[in-house]
Amino acid sequence: MGRRGTPGPHGEAADADTDGEAEAGQAAAGAGAGAGAEAAEAEAWPPGAGPGPPLWRLPEELLLLICSYLDSQALGRLGQVSRRLQRFTSRDLLWRPIARACLNSGFTRHGTDLVTNIPVKERVKVSQNWRRGRCRQGTLLKWRRNLMPWMQLEGGCLYLSQAEDIHAYQLCPDGSSLHRRPLAIFSGHEEDVCRFVLASSHVVSGGGDGKIGLHKINGTFSIKFSAHEQEVNCVDCQGGVIVSGSRDRTAKVWSISSSQLGQCLHTIQTEDRVWSIAISPLLSGQLMTHLGRDFHRGAGVLDVLYETPSTLLSCGYDTYIRYWDIRTSSQKCVMEWEEPHDSALYCVQSDGNHMLASGSSYYGVVRLWDRRQKGCLHAFSLSSPTSSPVYCLRFSTTHLYAAVASALHVLDFKTP
Repeated sequence: MGRRGTPGPHGEAADADTDGEAEAGQAAAGAGAGAGAEAAEAEAWPPGAGPGPPLWRLPEELLLLICSYLDSQALGRLGQVSRRLQRFTSRDLLWRPIARACLNSGFTRHGTDLVTNIPVKERVKVSQNWRRGRCRQGTLLKWRRNLMPWMQLEGGCLYLSQAEDIHAYQLCPDGSSLHRRPLAIFSGHEEDVCRFVLASSHVVSGGGDGKIGLHKINGTFSIKFSAHEQEVNCVDCQGGVIVSGSRDRTAKVWSISSSQLGQCLHTIQTEDRVWSIAISPLLSGQLMTHLGRDFHRGAGVLDVLYETPSTLLSCGYDTYIRYWDIRTSSQKCVMEWEEPHDSALYCVQSDGNHMLASGSSYYGVVRLWDRRQKGCLHAFSLSSPTSSPVYCLRFSTTHLYAAVASALHVLDFKTP
């Protein structure tokens, strides 16, 4: 009698449901307010403090230990839970072990961090692009006649040989472009520059005129002297000493001290022209050993790179990248990787850890390798009017630069 609405049991049930929905709405509103308060508390609550969200009651050392068991995907997802966790999981301390297992993340095999201006988490993200071959190709420079350019990358500056000169270009902050007007031009050779290195604030170059040039990077000092009877194919400089190799089948050692500049200290006779040369970080000043044996005729080494005082990489005409450890053997390499299309390899570079990059002799092919695997990871064919070798390549943690006969190309792995 006292109830309003449709009489009967169905009406009573309908009224009861309406009441239940109101109660549920109030309960949901209460839960939402509680969740909002808990989230706000989680943002403000420091680890190890008294009452608060259960996760943040743990000591910070224990939280770090728990997070250390997570892989990059799980750690990234945990950082999406709240701003507090995002800040906590972005610490370099948590990402460093992950980065050491990644390709080209800026860490050497022994854990030395070579890149301190980029957060480790960001480097791990970019490393995934190297692993998957995701990049954006671009052309930085073009020139009219075919050359055999060489290149060095130091900080935000790219040095590139173009005919008889070496140009220093300032890279833009994005790394994918450069200022076309050179910062400096180092001249002096009468024929094309074959190779050059940066050492002790100097540019040391070898040219087709058989001379070695020495240029102060931030100064006007420049000198050249006759070094070989034929073109100087390669040079290296370290610890006040220059070594050079030539088509005349000799390798020579020179001092760069003012009192002995241009004076040959040692001459090493070889059985063939010298295409590549490198000074050991040990700086012993003596010929230590000969690498390899039983190579077929013409299997010349075109590039050699020391990674540590006792380990080095080489590549050349016989299509192999070889990894040597002279502590174990100088006659047999420790590992080798074969170019799959039987092309000579003109250059090789390493991140000091897991990744290798090589330049092939045809179609401007750049290959990325994971030294933990036998096969090539990815190959990139750089556009060129004609088939050209990749004469030189250099890379940072975000970009790879490759010089072919008529252009300088960039592969951008940061913003593919």
